[in-house]
Amino acid sequence: MKMWRLVIAVLVVIALGALSFRTTSKSASPAPPVPCTTSTLGQAFGGQLHLSSIQNYGCEGAWAYVWATVGTGEHAIGVTEVLSYSVTRGRWSLVSRLTDCKASILPHVIYRQGCFSN
Repeated sequence: MKMWRLVIAVLVVIALGALSFRTTSKSASPAPPVPCTTSTLGQAFGGQLHLSSIQNYGCEGAWAYVWATVGTGEHAIGVTEVLSYSVTRGRWSLVSRLTDCKASILPHVIYRQGCFSN
């Protein structure tokens, strides 16, 4: 009886070792880095938001925040925007702070820097 328990225990250890080898040897390749520069983030601004300058920004994964000035002259205003990167489109897009500014959605730094100012 003790011999069967030992044989079963050895087989379980061998099976677990084989399974762990399979899962680690087929690990997914890392995702390509998301471009996080003033140039790539600035492409998200358009239409009525004519970008004059970016004062500060930060990215984490596919999320970013931007502190920017839009408009010119007397019509220039400071804005804070939250952006999302689309791998399929290959670009950043502005998102709605009303729907996306949630701690459960955004990385902490993006939530803190992108959701609590103008």
